[in-house]
Amino acid sequence: MAVLKVKFTKTKRDKLAQILWILNWVSVVSGIILFSLGLFLKIEIKKRNEVMAKGDINSVPNMLISVGVIACIINFLGGKICYDCSDANKFSRWKLVMLPYIVCTFCFTFCILVGALMCYTMRNDLEESLYLGLRDAIKFYKDTDIPGRCFLKKTVDLLQIGFRCCGNNGFRDWFEIQWVSPRYLNMASKEVLDRLKSNVDGKFLVDGVPFSCCNPSSPRPCIQYQLTNNSAHYNYDFLTEELNIWMKGCREALLDYYTGIMRSIGIAALLIWLFELSVLIGVRYLQTAMKNVLLLGDLDGESDGWLLENSFVETAKYNINIIKNLGKANQISTVSGMNDPNIDVQNTDCDKTNITTKSIPAAR
Repeated sequence: MAVLKVKFTKTKRDKLAQILWILNWVSVVSGIILFSLGLFLKIEIKKRNEVMAKGDINSVPNMLISVGVIACIINFLGGKICYDCSDANKFSRWKLVMLPYIVCTFCFTFCILVGALMCYTMRNDLEESLYLGLRDAIKFYKDTDIPGRCFLKKTVDLLQIGFRCCGNNGFRDWFEIQWVSPRYLNMASKEVLDRLKSNVDGKFLVDGVPFSCCNPSSPRPCIQYQLTNNSAHYNYDFLTEELNIWMKGCREALLDYYTGIMRSIGIAALLIWLFELSVLIGVRYLQTAMKNVLLLGDLDGESDGWLLENSFVETAKYNINIIKNLGKANQISTVSGMNDPNIDVQNTDCDKTNITTKSIPAAR
């Protein structure tokens, strides 16, 4: 029994072909949109590539770019097919192509759905990449004279100013590393030497942050150093007073930024997927309706169109049987005196009287 069978007259078939021709061109535009969204996300990720660890975070934009290009090609071909389907004589040229085209389009629409879902599932990978990348960037903040690292100070400062954040998880991350270059330390100062000796690794650690952590909206002049020393500043209590530096960590700020972008892209991809699915359903109805017209021989008569010729269960069983029987076509019959392990042998007795009728006759 056919699934969702609909009866089409010639007028309905012609209108369906014309509507699908227009929708396929709209789908070409949606493919361009997918390509543009993937390219935009790739550029945004590349902008902060210095503070991200290498990983699979580019898989989503690459997926969207690839799907967008394929969408343009498939829907361009689909527009040509639907345009020709308004004429039964022209349809005969596409008769053998229609079903493979529908199968390929179904796989393509599934890829759009996967790309949309990936926008919501890559948050953990992105968070880990940002954590590791920011950790290393802050660690090498002081290395302004080392090739390959000299740009990190500027990158981190611009990042903290632009996203109003400080440190990886928060401003206290700067307390745990030496972010002041040794070339700017006065080694003749007793305070500097005491700090270097007090640390096991010989690092110059201070309870301070770079200037880029300062909040310019604060009415009080920025306090960068001795943030935890109440006596070092007048009328100051770091435990109760809101500090005049950014409190949010850069990992959280960047994660919120990229999550917002990917959420918007995911919604757009889901809408495009629903649109492509509806076009695919219409093409399937058109293909089956035109096929039945040719079988009936009356090009101006009515014909049935459906999504599946048989029920879902029967279609599934049929496809499973095809998969199971794929390897059986390569089986070779056994020769006389030899046993093929792939064929069930009913009787292994060498007595000729027990040989079954299906056995290979003995050579004469």
